[in-house]
Amino acid sequence: MISYLKQFILYIMLKFKLVQFDSYGAKSSCVKVVTNDIRMVIDPGVAIMHPSFPASIDDKVRWLEEGRLRIYSSLQDADIIIITHYHYDHFIPDDPTIYGERLASFLKNPNVYINDSQRERAKVFLEALSNYYDLEISYTVEKRFVNIYDPGKNLRSLEIDFGDYNKRRRELINRGRAWFRKRLSNWKEWKYINEVICEKLRIIYPENSIYRFGDTKLIFTPPLFHGIEYSRVGWVYSVLIVEGENKLFYSSDLNGPIIEDYADIIIKYQPNIIILDGPMTYMLGYTLNRINLSRCLENVKRIIDNVDFDVMIWDHHLPREKRFRERTAEVWEYAYKKDKLLLTAREYSFNKPPLIEEL
Repeated sequence: MISYLKQFILYIMLKFKLVQFDSYGAKSSCVKVVTNDIRMVIDPGVAIMHPSFPASIDDKVRWLEEGRLRIYSSLQDADIIIITHYHYDHFIPDDPTIYGERLASFLKNPNVYINDSQRERAKVFLEALSNYYDLEISYTVEKRFVNIYDPGKNLRSLEIDFGDYNKRRRELINRGRAWFRKRLSNWKEWKYINEVICEKLRIIYPENSIYRFGDTKLIFTPPLFHGIEYSRVGWVYSVLIVEGENKLFYSSDLNGPIIEDYADIIIKYQPNIIILDGPMTYMLGYTLNRINLSRCLENVKRIIDNVDFDVMIWDHHLPREKRFRERTAEVWEYAYKKDKLLLTAREYSFNKPPLIEEL
């Protein structure tokens, strides 16, 4: 657990609040960050826990509504909204009122590095948003894709020797590259949904860009795979918030991170606050295999070794099943031995274990 003194020290360094996370009882990874220049909310979305989560439907609905209220409260004075991708635990699609009259809403680019289902969600969402503010969504038919590259081509993770798993891995990578080429073909055929820059609404696609607001700098990564290399789930981005010597790194759905290169990004940035999503241990044996879980655990230990952080929050995806702590035990034990502060969101915010551990 974390002392209130430590919480206060972290708060005055770079003010952040863990608004809603999986450990509170509903799927989410929502953070509010306040600097001297701006107030921002990252991934204001929340979704009900899956059927196998060991709680009653009444409790799940109650936790969902409590999470939604917390998110709405956090948005009241926000200058900026950041949405890293179009999964419902990361954005609210059915209430356009929350996106207007902001300095900016930084949204995942719906035109490239996106799968078909998220493209459709984004299109419906942006059209509803434009209609609400009496705007017409603007499309461009000209080709605007000269800088598209294969984001898996130069990953050093593809050169790692996995022994007996190498053959199977090569097959999966080759299928993934074929899938990527198909996505590329789709992107070139789609009409390009333009950003919206007007008095009522500012929708910006920020991947691989830097934005400054006074002394606050937002550094957005290029599109990153959602989990493993060539994940069919699509792409996300991460963001580094810098104010003076304080740096907060936020990842949404890197699933660990599983990919070694993505751990390298965190190590390069040297943030003093890390908000990191974890592996989907509740899907172990289905969408997560033992090898990729091991990769993830080694990557987090490497971050612990190589980043002098004040606190790392490791939560989203993890506390969705009772054995998550057992299945990731080596990381929690490693952080303890290294005297590094590694916590779930509920431990940080309320000095309480994740709800799953109380059921």
